[in-house]
Amino acid sequence: MATEQAIFAGGCFWCTEAVFRDVIGVEQVESGYIGGTTEHPTYKQVCGGNTGHAEAIRVTYDPAVIGYDDMLDIFFATHDPTQLNRQGNDVGTQYRSAIFPMSPEQEAAARAGIERAGEGRGRIVTTIEPLSTWYPAEDYHQEYWDGEGQRNPYCLAIIPPKLQKLRKSFAARTRSAETA
Repeated sequence: MATEQAIFAGGCFWCTEAVFRDVIGVEQVESGYIGGTTEHPTYKQVCGGNTGHAEAIRVTYDPAVIGYDDMLDIFFATHDPTQLNRQGNDVGTQYRSAIFPMSPEQEAAARAGIERAGEGRGRIVTTIEPLSTWYPAEDYHQEYWDGEGQRNPYCLAIIPPKLQKLRKSFAARTRSAETA
């Protein structure tokens, strides 16, 4: 099985990671930082908003099971791509909505995805940014929702509604639908 990767930034990486970990065809989701100037940034530095990085996820997926277009649709449906440099209470460029294409084909698909996402929603502020160095987030951020996140009041307020939206709008594409 040949896998591909996609990088999305949609606010807090704990939230986007939780969503994509439930998608059939996704093999791995890694939280990290991309798009900034500081080498090997820490969570504290990125949260400070001065490194230029976005909190993002790198998704490894099986394109024979789920396509990049479908992943873009899930990405746009489970965060608010009309909010500039914020998602809810998370404010700053580190929480921007961005796509970091890994090929010219992904870039073209991302542009088409933005067009689809904008239908009836208003102005989409999601940026398409050049691929740059990916820095994995610290270990305690990985698979956060499955561990500490389910005891974190912020996550308990934000993640379940995103998962409900995913499971309602994309039921056939979720692992939770397989076990229900």
